[in-house]
Amino acid sequence: MAEKTPVDFWFDPLCPWAWMTSRWVLEVAKVRDIEVRWHVMSLAVLNENRLDELPEEYAENMRPGGKSWGPVRVAVAARQQHGDEAVGRLYTALGTRFHNEGLGVNRDSIAAALADADLPADLIEYADKDTYDTELRASHKEGIDKVGQEVGTPVIAVPGPDGEEVAFFGPVVTPTPQGEEALRLWDGTLAVASVPGFYEIKRTRTKGPDFSNL
Repeated sequence: MAEKTPVDFWFDPLCPWAWMTSRWVLEVAKVRDIEVRWHVMSLAVLNENRLDELPEEYAENMRPGGKSWGPVRVAVAARQQHGDEAVGRLYTALGTRFHNEGLGVNRDSIAAALADADLPADLIEYADKDTYDTELRASHKEGIDKVGQEVGTPVIAVPGPDGEEVAFFGPVVTPTPQGEEALRLWDGTLAVASVPGFYEIKRTRTKGPDFSNL
């Protein structure tokens, strides 16, 4: 039996754009033989040296003790204590509550997501601890090193023309593609990854995150 195509996906649970892209990847996985491997990255780590350049409300979330730290710390704790597969389950639970249901990024939502993902309730305690911050930063660095500092989340890595991993920021899309549309975008992603030297396609976003089909 042929091996599944690996798809490495770096996310921050806070990011609505990463959330929609992640649901696209899972839509593709329903019919294409791919293996999605989830990794945590952190918008707080990404922005920690440029907080004074950000809007104040956004910067406040990124600072130590801000609400951006809790979800990624809990996700990394889940990986360290319960393995890689737990990360995908927890991300689905967190994203559903944060984005689809709009319940806010807070301890109650994180605690409920842990229950939804069938993970121990005491993982919530890592939201306010730096116990696994070294592992968090290492996971973040692994993704960012593949694409460079001038990006955000998500980062996706797929096989290139010679089997080597090729990584991109994105795709950024709203709403989440479904069915044949999802497969066309997947085929396009593999197509651009197959071209040595391809770096970027971009246009200005004119729509905000749309979760209506999730």
